[in-house]
Amino acid sequence: MINSIDKPAIFISPDYVIQAVNQPYQDVYSTKVDIGVSRCHSVSHKSAVPCDQNGESCPIQSCIQSGRSASVVHIHQMENGKDICDIVMKPIKDEDGITIGFLEILEDLKFASAQSQKDKMVGESEPFLALLKKINRAGKSEIAVLLQGQTGTGKELVAKALHDVSPRKDEPFVVIECTGLTESLFESELFGHEKGSFTGATHSKQGLIELANGGTVFFDEIGDVPLNMQVKLLRLLETRTYRTVGGLKQKTSNFRFLSASHKNLLELVNKGEFRQDLYYRIAGFPIFLPSLSERKGDIALLTQYFLNHSQSQQKRFSLEALNVLKQYTYPGNIRELKNLVEQAALLADEDEITVEDLPEHILFNPLNEEVSGSKAKTLEQVEADYLYKMLNTQAYTLDELAELLGVSTRTLYRKIEKHKLSIDY
Repeated sequence: MINSIDKPAIFISPDYVIQAVNQPYQDVYSTKVDIGVSRCHSVSHKSAVPCDQNGESCPIQSCIQSGRSASVVHIHQMENGKDICDIVMKPIKDEDGITIGFLEILEDLKFASAQSQKDKMVGESEPFLALLKKINRAGKSEIAVLLQGQTGTGKELVAKALHDVSPRKDEPFVVIECTGLTESLFESELFGHEKGSFTGATHSKQGLIELANGGTVFFDEIGDVPLNMQVKLLRLLETRTYRTVGGLKQKTSNFRFLSASHKNLLELVNKGEFRQDLYYRIAGFPIFLPSLSERKGDIALLTQYFLNHSQSQQKRFSLEALNVLKQYTYPGNIRELKNLVEQAALLADEDEITVEDLPEHILFNPLNEEVSGSKAKTLEQVEADYLYKMLNTQAYTLDELAELLGVSTRTLYRKIEKHKLSIDY
């Protein structure tokens, strides 16, 4: 049975001893499996104790407690280094219904890494691993996935990972930026247009939906789609048919649909700004991306990743500088961290990046007295400090920052003038 499985697989007795192994499993691990002697945790984790005694969830224990199959995403020590695996554990029972062991099947998540690998999602924290499990499971189906989370959490990277694990991975991945598109421009970009269909249409143009035929289309910031265009988008998703602007012939396109928004779409539905029927069409499988403040355990790994893939590959952060970075709140999330790493690397005269090389607004953090060394401040000073920090991240436009803070853009301007803050963009 185990040799018929094309993924790495082992059969484990209840005391964690490997009783059978297939060739793919032996190929991926540097530690040789000794049948009847080797324990699963010693091979995969180089650990003398089971996962549940080492700070990780153990799928065997989950199976024992529930009597059913269990799954977990773990970091394993494989032949080529640390890899992230999606593990499915199935209890095997005898004729009397007694569990005699467990079948473990591994899947290497090639779109992610616990090391500094380019073009992969990088991390090792629990929220990150939980996200990977959802990506791996949803990616293999045709279900419409809605990605939600704060600006800068990496929604486009997740969308690309969903495409890369799908059966459509060798077909086009087309991104449609919804922000700032007028109704006429949106329809022209989406469906294409015929020559002479409007002023300036000097030639026919193929639409993005046609380019995505056979592959995946990703609507970034779908909450910004004009309300009167949402009905046309809904019809496209229901029928997979459309007409070019100025065209009469009905066309079809076969595509997987993904979307993302940093806005709360259900709130927009309640306000009448987003169609309810469209929401339930696009939110077949909602995935919420954790903010960087929820992934503090990944900050050291991410900073190393950004350094390794920059012009400052030889530079490293000191432990003190890393500690300061871990205590920061990151309103701009991963995008902001990338900018901070690049700034600090440029400011550092030595290969070691110290606390003194960090941007001022990181050190001058009113929400973190341990870093800033400040005493209690007035509410006015806290507001001024917070606005200073947010303005200097440059992670948001002024309109986006006003929306995030729950005030109008005009009110935000007045506060900036009141505190005599400068705007660099």
